[in-house]
Amino acid sequence: MIRINLLGQARPKATKQAVPLEATVQILFLVVALALAAVVIGVTYYQQNRELENVNKKILALKAEKQSLQQIKQDVDRFQSEKSVLQQRIDVIETLQKNRSGAQQLLEMVANTVVRVDALWLTSLNRDGSSLTLEGEAGSIDAVANFLTEMKRSGYFDQVELKDAKENDVIPSVQIYTFSMTASTAGSSGGAASPQATSKPAATTHPSGAPGRGRI
Repeated sequence: MIRINLLGQARPKATKQAVPLEATVQILFLVVALALAAVVIGVTYYQQNRELENVNKKILALKAEKQSLQQIKQDVDRFQSEKSVLQQRIDVIETLQKNRSGAQQLLEMVANTVVRVDALWLTSLNRDGSSLTLEGEAGSIDAVANFLTEMKRSGYFDQVELKDAKENDVIPSVQIYTFSMTASTAGSSGGAASPQATSKPAATTHPSGAPGRGRI
């Protein structure tokens, strides 16, 4: 297509409009600010991600430690249960041993008292807690009285009382007295024996013609 200039004048050329310097600086600052923001966000994201990874690792470590502690707790509970069972067995054994030792000590107390009285022997001994009931025979009523005196003086017994004493006529030719008495073990029975309790016992003699009986 051919264009014809009817005016006969040269067509003015279009001029470029210049961008103000201030607007250029603002655009440059905006770009720099966006770049810095992007860098800050990137660094922050990297740090947050690293911290998150560290937290996850700590959580995994704590979970493993928790499982280990739970296993240790189960072992401790099992050991405590076994310890409780063993302690109960030990308590039972100690109780049995104490009862056996107490019965043996009581017999020794009575024996140490009986052997200091001539012409007297016991036929029965019953124990109910700290209370004792004793029955026996003697060659004379004096022997019974001496036995009560020795029981009181021994330091082993309290509340010694004679309940009954009478002559036994089963064998008319032999003078035998049967007796029964009660007493209680003294609070000092578990301690050291008194000097009289540890003294050498007197010789034992039975009344003439009396049937043989062993002493306690």
